[in-house]
Amino acid sequence: MPRPVRALMLLLPALAMPQLPAQNTASPTAIGSQPKPSITSQPAAVPTLQANARLVVVDIVATDHSGKPVHGLKAKDFSLTENGSPQTFKSFEEHTSLTPADAARLQPMPVLPPDVFTNYTPAPANGAVNVVLLDSLNTPLVDQMYTRQQLVAYLKSMPPGARVAVFGLTHRLLILQSFTSDPAVLRSFLEKSRGKNSPLLDDQVGGGGIQNSLADNMEDMGVENMGVDAETIANVREFEQLQQNFQKQSRIKYTLDAFNQLARYLANIPGRKNVIWFSASFPINILPDITGAQENPFEFATSFEDEFRQTTDLLGRSQVAVYPVDARGVTYSPMLATSTSRNYAGPHGPQRLEQDQQKFFVDTTDEHSTMNSMADATGGHAYYNTNDLAHAVTQAIDQGSNFYTLTYAPSNPATDGKLRSIKVQTTQSGVTLTYRKGYYAEAPEKITTIATKSALEIPDKAVTVTSGLSPHDTMLLAMTRGAPTPTDILMNVGVVPMAVSTPQDMPAAGNTPLPKAHGPWHRYGVNYQIDPSGLIFFHGADGKVHADFDLVVFVYSADGTVLNMLVNSGHVADTLEGVRQLMKQGIYSHQEISVPAKGEFFLRIAVHDLHRDHYGAVEVATSQVKSVTQH
Repeated sequence: MPRPVRALMLLLPALAMPQLPAQNTASPTAIGSQPKPSITSQPAAVPTLQANARLVVVDIVATDHSGKPVHGLKAKDFSLTENGSPQTFKSFEEHTSLTPADAARLQPMPVLPPDVFTNYTPAPANGAVNVVLLDSLNTPLVDQMYTRQQLVAYLKSMPPGARVAVFGLTHRLLILQSFTSDPAVLRSFLEKSRGKNSPLLDDQVGGGGIQNSLADNMEDMGVENMGVDAETIANVREFEQLQQNFQKQSRIKYTLDAFNQLARYLANIPGRKNVIWFSASFPINILPDITGAQENPFEFATSFEDEFRQTTDLLGRSQVAVYPVDARGVTYSPMLATSTSRNYAGPHGPQRLEQDQQKFFVDTTDEHSTMNSMADATGGHAYYNTNDLAHAVTQAIDQGSNFYTLTYAPSNPATDGKLRSIKVQTTQSGVTLTYRKGYYAEAPEKITTIATKSALEIPDKAVTVTSGLSPHDTMLLAMTRGAPTPTDILMNVGVVPMAVSTPQDMPAAGNTPLPKAHGPWHRYGVNYQIDPSGLIFFHGADGKVHADFDLVVFVYSADGTVLNMLVNSGHVADTLEGVRQLMKQGIYSHQEISVPAKGEFFLRIAVHDLHRDHYGAVEVATSQVKSVTQH
């Protein structure tokens, strides 16, 4: 027998409620206490998702001479041209972060009992959201550790209401921490997380030094002592160069794929998204080796400009502004690093020193040029040659949270795939404008077919600009792993493992595991406590008051693959007095969901009002559930 479901304490500011009695697990769809409204339950279908392109959206950050946001500008203060042709605005809106007075009025996050989670947040529902992208693919371990320290320092002064998620980049994109406005949650994650070595970096740990290569050692020992000729040493050097370029090409390919995927993922979230990208090395091109280290400097030259253009264009269409931050801080010549063991004293030393100096200059210029290009193409700003990474985050989130959004329908309707340059000007003096500088006029059918399922297993979704969200879009947003949790319907959710002595071969009744999911399974009880004020109630022909909603649970793997789902429909029918009592104490429901027995998994738990298409949702990692299964 499963153990009784523990009582939940509702701590939502919008609804004062007493501690509630334990629920009867034999009645999984029971709602409330006496008098109990009737409820019917049946599986609900999961909709198909679609979107359409309509307008060009341009976010504009206006700052003064000190870099502070400028507020209060009107549409008449701006003008926009596309390829030199003036455009007419369809809409104009200013977005601002919370003022200190507004922040002081925010209610603090509630203190919840163990294993109880809520979607209440003091953050306002509108405004920008922020993604911190920790790039371990292109960043040595030492710099990854410093980045985490700086982020913890930033959290001490994180502005109230800022919504932040943490993603990771290895050879693929990872969701590390879903969106939250609670600094304590972010601090806990950062303090526990550790960086990862990148096997595609020459300097995996960090320190910036340069070491002798095998060809260097052979050259230092002398041809006569090695028993090889100069051509053999040149061949070894060429092989080493080939290997380095292959590693660099792989990193660029993985990075562009990840940003492409991130753009599609964030396109599901309305409004502006700021991506703060901590990285140490990412040039667009593998430029010809002009340092003299190779006989054929063009042999390994490779260009990723087309992929880069496509990716930045997709980011811009998805209203994603990228803020690259050089995780190395102030860069200096690696020849001066204490970890350098390159032999500059021998007969080949002067030539090597000159080559290394030139390579450092070219690589650094390329890397910073790429950062600037990514920022300019998406409306962000690049930060490098600074050790104060916490300030860079503060400034990026501040500027990215105070902006103007305008839309226009291009006067040139041609979809020829050519670049359309955008130029925005203001009549206000002393104001600097930051925005994406253009887009490519692809045909709508091209735009709507580029999105496919990725490693995150996000449902198929065309990345386009829409003027509003359809019911399919809201479903996608509510149930996507790692996305901001909707708060139209406030709720508390208790998640407890059921008292089953051994893992089960079959999932719980009503569960719909996907083909990729395999048992054995652990069963969890999901105990809803819903604020009814977020639901639509209406008088029926039977004289009773009715409400209709879905209770939805998705089980995700750590890489974002949907493994199992549960969708039940609930219907409330009661007298007006019964519903008044329901408003005081909340709506209860008990569901049971099965999770694979091995590994960490994530439950995306939602309630969906069927008459207003509103959602409430929370996301819970199984590692957050403190209870131990009782035998």
